[in-house]
This record gives sequence, structure tokens and C-alpha cells, in this order.
Amino acid sequence: MPFLPVCKQDLIDRNIEQLDFICITGDAYVDHPTFGIAIVSRLIESLGFTVGMIAQPVSDSDYKALGKPKYAFMVTGGNIDSMVSNYTVFKKKRWDDDYSAGGKGGKRPDRAVTVYCRKLKQLFPETEIAIGGLEASLRRFAHYDYWNDCVMPSILVDSGAELLMYGMGEVTITEMMNRFKAGDKLSDMHDIRGTCYLTDPVNTPMGAVQCDSFEMVRDSKKAYAKACRKQYDEQDEVYGRTIVQRHGNKMLVQNPPQRSLTQSEFDKTYELPYMRTYHPMYEKEGGVPSIREVEFSITHNRGCFGFCNFCSIALHQGRRIQTRSEESVLNEAEMLTKKPNFKGYIHDVGGPTANFRNPSCEKQLEKGLCKGRKCLAPQPCKNMKVDHREYLELLRKMRKIPKVKRVFIRSGIRYDYLIEDKDETFMRELIEFHTSGQLKVAPEHASNKVLDLMGKPHIEAYEKFEKKFYSITKQIGKEQYLVPYLMSSHPGCTVSDAVDLAVFLKKHNIRPEQVQDFYPTPGTISTAMFYTGLNPYTMEEIYVPKKPEEKELQRALLQYYKPENKALVTKACIIAKRRDLIGTGKDCLVAPTQQNSKGNNFEKNRKSQAKATNRNTVGARRKKTK
Repeated sequence: MPFLPVCKQDLIDRNIEQLDFICITGDAYVDHPTFGIAIVSRLIESLGFTVGMIAQPVSDSDYKALGKPKYAFMVTGGNIDSMVSNYTVFKKKRWDDDYSAGGKGGKRPDRAVTVYCRKLKQLFPETEIAIGGLEASLRRFAHYDYWNDCVMPSILVDSGAELLMYGMGEVTITEMMNRFKAGDKLSDMHDIRGTCYLTDPVNTPMGAVQCDSFEMVRDSKKAYAKACRKQYDEQDEVYGRTIVQRHGNKMLVQNPPQRSLTQSEFDKTYELPYMRTYHPMYEKEGGVPSIREVEFSITHNRGCFGFCNFCSIALHQGRRIQTRSEESVLNEAEMLTKKPNFKGYIHDVGGPTANFRNPSCEKQLEKGLCKGRKCLAPQPCKNMKVDHREYLELLRKMRKIPKVKRVFIRSGIRYDYLIEDKDETFMRELIEFHTSGQLKVAPEHASNKVLDLMGKPHIEAYEKFEKKFYSITKQIGKEQYLVPYLMSSHPGCTVSDAVDLAVFLKKHNIRPEQVQDFYPTPGTISTAMFYTGLNPYTMEEIYVPKKPEEKELQRALLQYYKPENKALVTKACIIAKRRDLIGTGKDCLVAPTQQNSKGNNFEKNRKSQAKATNRNTVGARRKKTK
């Protein structure tokens, strides 16, 4: 199958007078199943409709390139929120974007979904619009916007779209297409699960869970925190109810979450006729960098019952695990080996959490996942079933495929789940066959108080895993390392907590090259904590580090060993009343800065004196000082 039409000439070549649907995306056009819009467009096509693709439109002529669709525009900001793509956590402009041609930033506007929809409404006022993807999904309710530092209304209000699809859209799209065939419009489809819409208050569904209005959550942080909890508590396909939230003279309605895909449906999604690369129109710019990481990677699951508070997966993909069949995954692996640039390495067999292939427990299939509780934190639930056998067998079969030299696992491994497996076979084979020198894991912090607010397991789980990892690594005669992901300045984290983390890192000989400041992205529980200073599940007050100076201190502590961080680490230790960590002892974080009699920095004073002395004298002074 060729790429979908991107210009009028493509329509002429295919004898298409008018497309049924036109997709608008904030990413470059990459026809690969790791791109949500690729799945949506190919699925619509498979259901008998014609579909075109407009990527990163700027001018009116870009939007008009394929004419007017018969049914609707489908709009997404792309695989990543446009504001996260365009700005760092310090709100500085990014100049790179792996989802754009040549890796160059600036090709998608801020708040891309809203910008695209408003322009479409201006150019095609009679044509309906459905929005979806991460940017739309996480902004479906009134939400705190970090970049404007205020609460904004549902993206449906600002964009003017008729319907919002949240979560993973295959079942929703299929139902929508059947309704279009029956003659319905988007404005007739207010009963489809997994969607949101605006309506007159008189049409509010009976029995819905009501959040405080946009105006109330905008003006009251307590109301915002309570609304956040209600929204998360209903994100389960078994017991989730309709949620409503008034916005001025309109009522926002979120229908219950869509059901999960069956395994057969999941297989079909990944077996659609993707080109599995970027459109050739980007070749002159060097292609689209994001394809490199996914070209030889395979998705075998969706969902994550880990449910970290700072992560968007629970509100978007959901907590219930969905998996592809072994046959489908192995067929994809064999297909990859036939690609001309395949070098023998499958880069990943994973998903949001690579080693989840079964429900966390049996009862969730009938009763749903526990409301307001987590399967793994702060301690593993006693009802949790830990089983890696199916995933292990899949990896073993993949290793035996001709032309496959190595199969790596690069997406996240939940070590806290893995360490609960009484059978060490998977962990041993993970270390021996599927780790390329480094295994990425995410303890995130070392303070259990902070970890509780993150929704992560206590640090003892990581220490247990670390000990086992290095023991097995030594037994099999390999030199491999854990690469921990760590986060600074999460709500609840004080400078003292950050100092404790630095002490932990030194004790475990961990020197992270990269660290992440907490980024308050729309829709997450941690973002609600950041904005309100309240824990939505207890309504207790939480300390929130917001001042740039403190955030800089916490970030520096994660890399305490760097000379350029010495002054910041020293200051942090003093603030935390941990002067015992300033010294030359084995447990100290930073060496003391010596002062001369006038209180000036000794090193600066020494360098100025060096201009008037010879090298031997300076050397003697250094020796004497020591």
C-alpha cells in the first residue's frame, strides 16, 4: 500500500474527487504504528473510507491542500503535547523536535490542536471536527496550564471541535465509522464511550458524576483537587461513570471509558498496511529522527497498572493491560528481518511497561482496578499475580528467528514487579540476553515520603532489585549497569529530601548523567499537587518547590559530584542542616571551600596571587594548605 494522499496530485492519481476524512497532525507524516494518527488513518481506510494526511500545516493553502472532507477532519497535536515539545521545564524554547523533518523545532504551533481547529473552522465553517491524541485527551477537563500558570477550560471550549476522543481510539473509531455509514454526524454521536462533548445544560445525562464547574476549579484550589480525584476515580472501563463539568453556558460531558481491545482487535491494529517509515517528501531534509528508535522496535502491550502520579498513562491508555498475541508479535519480528537495513537487532519488545503481560490480579477483569489504590505502591498488593512466563517464552522464540542476533528491551521495566517474581528465570535471561550493557529503571527518588506522593514503591524495593541485578550480572560474567531515572523537585520534595537522595546516590555509586526536573504536564495527579499544594486523595497540604533557586539546588544535588555544582551542593547541605556532608570523608558529598581572612573564596584569591609568584611558590602554598 502507498502512503495516504498528501496533495491534490495524489488524489488525481487515485481518481479520488473528495476524501471522506482528512487527518491533521502536529508531527511530520510518519506511517508507523507508534504514531497514533497512523493507526487512526489506516484503521479508517480499512473500514472502507478514503483518508488524506496534512502534516504540520502553516498557511491557508496547507489546510486547503486536499480540499474539504465529506465527513470530518480528524485533528491531533501529534505523539507529544505541543507545549512539552516546544518548551523545556524551565519554559525556554526548544529548537529541536525529533518528530519533525530534520529534527528541527518550531514546525508545530503552541497548543497545536486549538490552533489547527480554529483555522479549520475559519476555512471550513460547515465541516465537523473530531480531536484526539495525547494533547486533547489530557486537556479534556478544566486543567492547570503550567505555561500560562492558570486553569484553562476544556480544550473542547477553546478549539471549537464537535467531539473529543480520549484514550486509545480503535474501538471508538470503528463505532464512529459505522455511525457515519448509517448517516449520522459527529453531533449525533453523543453516546459513544471514550468521547467527550459539549451540550446545553438541559441535556445533561442523568446519574452523572458532577465535578465543580470550570469557574469554581479556576477560583478554588480545593475544588480543583477534588475534581482531579473524581476524574481519576472514574477512569475504569468496568465501573467508570459519565462525568460532567459545567463551562459557562455549556456542559462538558465525558462518557465512560471505552472498552479495551480484544487480543484479535489489537493484532489487527498492528497488522494494518503501514509503510513503517516517514513520507519520502522529508528525505531532502534528512528524514524524521523519531523513526530511528522505533523502526526495529515492537509493541506487545498497552496500559500500565503501575499508575505513577506524575504519569499520564492512567488517564490516557488506562491501567488495564492489553496484549497482542504471540503469533502477531513474532510475525512482525520476522517482517522486520526482511527490511533491507535490518542489522540483526530488535531494539525493543515493550510498551508503557515492557514486563506487563497479564492483569495485576484476577478480580479486575470482572470488578475493575481498585479505586484510589495502586497495585505496587507503597507495597505490592497481596492479591497481585506476578508471572513473566508468557513474556519470557515470547522473547525466547524471537531470539530463534533467523537473522535475529539480539533482542533488547529498552522500554521501561518495572523492577518492583519483577523482584516479586519468585522464579528468577526471567530476570536472569533479561540480564543475559536482553540488556545491552545498561538497563534503564526508574526509582525516581530515595525518600519514601516523596515516593508516596509520586505513587512509587519505597526505595527498599529498588535496593533489593539492585542487589539481585549485580549478583546475577557477576554470575554470568558480564559487566552491565543499572541506569536509574531520577526526578528533582516533585511536589512534596524539600531540599532535605533532595540531600537524602544525593546521599543515597553516593552510597550506591550512582552518577546520573541526565536528570529530570518535575514537569507539570496537563491532567496528572502530580500536576494537581503542584498547582494546588494539596494531595487530591487526602486533601492534606503539600510543600511544593517552585522557586527557581530551590529547583536549581535540588537538580544540582542529583549530580553532586560535578565540580560546577560544588557551591550549590554546599548551600543545599547548609540549608538542610547537614554540614556533616561537607568535608573530605568517604560519606561526604562535597569538599569544603576554604576561606581567607577577608572571607573571599580561597581559590580565587590563590589565582590572583599566582600572577606575582612563580610556579614553585604556588606549589609550596598548595602543599602547605593541604
